[in-house]
Amino acid sequence: MKKIAIIIPIIILLISCSKDDEISVNDPASENIYFPPNGSDIWETKSSSELSWNENNLQPLLDYLELKNSKSFIILHDGKIVVEHYFGTHTATTPWYWASAGKTLTTAVSGIAEQEGLININNKVSDYLGTGWTNAPLAKENLITCKNLLSMTSGLDDTNDGVTTADLQYLADAGSRWAYHGVFFKLQDVISQSANQTWDNYFNTKLKNPIGMSGAWLSTVTENVYWSNTRSMARFGLMMYAKGKWNSTQIINENFLNAATSTSQNINQAYGYLWWLNGKSSYHLPQSQFEFSGSLIPNAPSDMYCALGKDDQKIYVVPSKKLVIIRMGNSADETNFALSDFDNILWGKINAFIN
Repeated sequence: MKKIAIIIPIIILLISCSKDDEISVNDPASENIYFPPNGSDIWETKSSSELSWNENNLQPLLDYLELKNSKSFIILHDGKIVVEHYFGTHTATTPWYWASAGKTLTTAVSGIAEQEGLININNKVSDYLGTGWTNAPLAKENLITCKNLLSMTSGLDDTNDGVTTADLQYLADAGSRWAYHGVFFKLQDVISQSANQTWDNYFNTKLKNPIGMSGAWLSTVTENVYWSNTRSMARFGLMMYAKGKWNSTQIINENFLNAATSTSQNINQAYGYLWWLNGKSSYHLPQSQFEFSGSLIPNAPSDMYCALGKDDQKIYVVPSKKLVIIRMGNSADETNFALSDFDNILWGKINAFIN
């Protein structure tokens, strides 16, 4: 995502708050996962000693996070908090932007809208928005499905990340090229049109409120960016780890989430439906058509999937380790759009702590 102008009335957000190697993967659905109660600050904890983690390596991990401009960091194990740390003046109630990590919120709501029969991700976008939503020739525009938006294979020109009709220029046939592009925001319009209500209202009713998140969407000229406190990001990660469940309620269809966190096309193996996937044989990165060999984050478990945002906003979900890990803050090094070497170094520090 482009740089966000961070002059935001915090009061808006506060008002919106609601009170390795290949290893066998555990099935979270069969585990006794803890869910924090909605509308409460209560969140049960678990000690690292109880997990036989190397407690001596926690402080070096936190020191590294502080050095790298972090504002908050949480580790959940089976839903319970093992580590929760805030840096500088940032607190448990301070809102921060998700940047592109928030793309995965659109994925989740797309799954909900599909299970409610409002959309079909295999249908073309123009079925919902009408023709002329891009500047592409009609025959080319009609190749673009909702799934193409979820998998970053729209074929639209990624040298312009705007989402107005004039910005959405044809470059290649949908499905033939992977390129990181802000056109995925059009899915929010698709859902709003199909549900006959605002995106915010549908999001709040179907996802935010059921899992007890706080926060709000704040719009810029080209983007709709989610802001919340760190625990709200952790709640979302926990719902993903629990395969779409919150307590006994299935919020999102498990089959959809399995597809969302699996390779979604045959170009970028490390990309699902706006989720990044570790442990694949190759990957592509934003603003590049080059294919890199190897795993996305070599130090991280191979079954991990993650939401990665500009300035190193992170949601790591690791089913085999029963972990959800959140990092919010400023960019660890130079400005970056998603992945950086910070991820791999950070996972070296995490491994020293948890293994």
